[in-house]
Amino acid sequence: MAATRQEAEKAFDHFLSVYRPKYPKAVACLEKDRDALLTFYDFPAEHWIHLRTTNPIESTLATVRLRTTKTRGCVSRESILAMVFMLVKSAERHWRKLNGIPRLAQVIEGVVFKDGVREDAEKIAA
Repeated sequence: MAATRQEAEKAFDHFLSVYRPKYPKAVACLEKDRDALLTFYDFPAEHWIHLRTTNPIESTLATVRLRTTKTRGCVSRESILAMVFMLVKSAERHWRKLNGIPRLAQVIEGVVFKDGVREDAEKIAA
């Protein structure tokens, strides 16, 4: 939850030093994926809350899995696909809307963000 990549790097290093003696394999795995774990700092700060979690995907898939596991051998493929579609459409009503929607166009255009702020923001403001 650090405000900047630099603060996150410092916290990450502290975490590694504290937990490496007890959990060397887990720490090695996290260390290997460090860049990927901190990639969200290269996106608008408004998007961070969405990028830090996979909960919407996991909870939706859990609902689908719960409803379809028992019916696999009993119904046709088309029926299962229709049921999955309806379950996802139903779950969609509870999804949170994306923060910073106007920033999506900037991300798609390749605008560079550093620590959640548009890197050339100073030039634009001047």
